[in-house]
Amino acid sequence: MLKLVDVHAFYGKSHVLHGVNLTVQGGEIVALLGRNGAGRSTTVKTIMGLVEGRGSVEWRGQPILGRPAFEIAQAGIGYVPENREIFPSLSVHQNLVLGQKRVQANPRWSFDAMYALFPRLKERQHTEAGVLSGGEQQMLTLCRTLMGDPALILIDEPTEGLAPQIVELVAGFLHELRRRGISVLLVEQKLTIALEVADRCLVMGHGQIVFEGTPAELRANAVVRKEWLEV
Repeated sequence: MLKLVDVHAFYGKSHVLHGVNLTVQGGEIVALLGRNGAGRSTTVKTIMGLVEGRGSVEWRGQPILGRPAFEIAQAGIGYVPENREIFPSLSVHQNLVLGQKRVQANPRWSFDAMYALFPRLKERQHTEAGVLSGGEQQMLTLCRTLMGDPALILIDEPTEGLAPQIVELVAGFLHELRRRGISVLLVEQKLTIALEVADRCLVMGHGQIVFEGTPAELRANAVVRKEWLEV
């Protein structure tokens, strides 16, 4: 579904990605791992058209590199940014409304479905999003993205700074996406979560992919973990 070939990305004159190659297949969860500054967030921003890039990014066989972000979203790619970017003055429900791609008679993801995934959001549906806790805001951002009915979701650091109980809820959310056949490219700092939910793991270092394999292969590769992941 998604294919990157020799992708380079830049912040001004700063060269951040140095020839990234990766794929995400239908219904697959791919974890993109690495230390801070390795280029993981830049990779997903480049896919979404938020960072200048060159090379090849194809979605369902069509080139999308350089297209505006709203067109990429309309093509079926959802994005959950690291900083969440909720609308703080709007209610939880209104944030979810804004996530809808279009009004459908029988949408795959309804408001009831969102509230079933995260019952806390139902309790807070009329509350301004800006007063939610960090965990509640993360739930809202995940659900708002789903309301756009994407086939692939790029999720950047969904468990960062969250309490263990909320981390488990996010992991359950990712398992539900797999059950529904939605592809995920997951940027994650917590190795335990990534190894639990991912079908494949990619490790980044210095703007390149330095390892690709199954969670079991990464668990067995102490050299890669020590060199590129462990602090």
